[in-house]
Amino acid sequence: MPDERAEAAGPIDAFRSFFALRRDVLVLSLAMFAFSLGFQMTSRYLPEYMTALGASGFVVGLYGTFGNVISAVFPYPGGAISDRIGSRYALTLFGFLSTLGFAVWLIAGQFDAVTVAGLTIEPWVWIFVGLVLAQAWKSFGLGASFAVVKQATDPSRLAAGFASTETFRRVAFLVGPVLAAILIDLQWNVPILSPILGTMGDSFATNFQYVLLVGVVFGALGTLLQHWLYDASEDTIGSSFAGLEQIRADLREMPEELRPLLIGDTLVRFANGMVYVFFVLVVTQFLEVGFDASVALFGTSYSVSLSPPAFFGFLLGVEMLVALLVMAPAAKAAEYVGLKPVVALGFTVYAIFPVVLINAPATSAAMVAVFAFSGLRFAGLPSHKALIVGPAEADAGGRVTGTYYLLRNTIVIPSAAIGGYLWDYVSPEVAFTLAAAVGVLGTGYFLVFGEEFEAYR
Repeated sequence: MPDERAEAAGPIDAFRSFFALRRDVLVLSLAMFAFSLGFQMTSRYLPEYMTALGASGFVVGLYGTFGNVISAVFPYPGGAISDRIGSRYALTLFGFLSTLGFAVWLIAGQFDAVTVAGLTIEPWVWIFVGLVLAQAWKSFGLGASFAVVKQATDPSRLAAGFASTETFRRVAFLVGPVLAAILIDLQWNVPILSPILGTMGDSFATNFQYVLLVGVVFGALGTLLQHWLYDASEDTIGSSFAGLEQIRADLREMPEELRPLLIGDTLVRFANGMVYVFFVLVVTQFLEVGFDASVALFGTSYSVSLSPPAFFGFLLGVEMLVALLVMAPAAKAAEYVGLKPVVALGFTVYAIFPVVLINAPATSAAMVAVFAFSGLRFAGLPSHKALIVGPAEADAGGRVTGTYYLLRNTIVIPSAAIGGYLWDYVSPEVAFTLAAAVGVLGTGYFLVFGEEFEAYR
């Protein structure tokens, strides 16, 4: 075993390893933090925001499917662009587009329903428009971010390299929803912002606009940070994109060991996609769980009361806290037991979480336990990324990643619409139970047929 395996044994060591990374990976990690903070503050609440704007549960499902379309379409051209022009300029462009998307979400609540050629355009339509832009850094930049880590990391330590960057990204996943929860339950009255942030009939929707404004700020900061500080001198530039023929060639040349992983992962993600956009609605509308308690501090008792939307933000914080605690140790364990068992652990939690959530008691304690359990699914994330990009050649990391996600996300496209149909026209319980069954099938397939990356054998 290489000596480097003594490093990155826990979350604190992952932070120490982060500061020892090469500059390009360090800057990428900081940009990940900024964009993840903005996206996680906003995107997890968008289904609730859409219902406040008049959308039905089925429309929320269509929104999830639309997001799946973007996730399927964006990574491949994003990877090809980054391989062609270099990661610095690609990520700057994608960051600008994402920030613009946050801004569209911000002003969506100020639009009234209008009729054009007999077709009524509801305010929630602008959420779809904003999503096209807001997911640019997350999806377009996927291949670029994978390629940056690969070119700066020894093959035997890919999981540790991804763990270091993911740890910082997931800190934003923890901080973002908690900050959003605080902003949502505050009583806002800022006259200078009234031309941008109007007062809506729904108190959640009104306060959520302040969350979106903070998202715009972080997106702008992330874009400027990565453009100014990223060192592009060691970027590897691949060949130019050759259209559909290039896609077909990349599909044919995708490393053979990725195929079982791709099939299992696709089934697991299809299951998650059926219900993911409804997690917030389960807490805020189906179970309607808030938080009320008295806290004693220095001999004085304080009453703490959180609305269901605000409590959901803190539940996401609990989920991410667990994720941060387990990701680095799991990546370390992968260096001894292999990537496959660790990835399978994450798949298992992904698979059964929907049925655990929908059947949980409608109490705050139960919700905390359920979302803490959900955090365990992130244990396999660094190993999963290493298993995807590991077999790729040095200057093709972006395209291999893009090809993988193109296939996976294309198949997953209809999942949220199916889940939305079941949520609206059958029952939430059926939607979540069926999702769990599909996830278990995918996990089982990967356990039986999945292969290990050579560097971890």
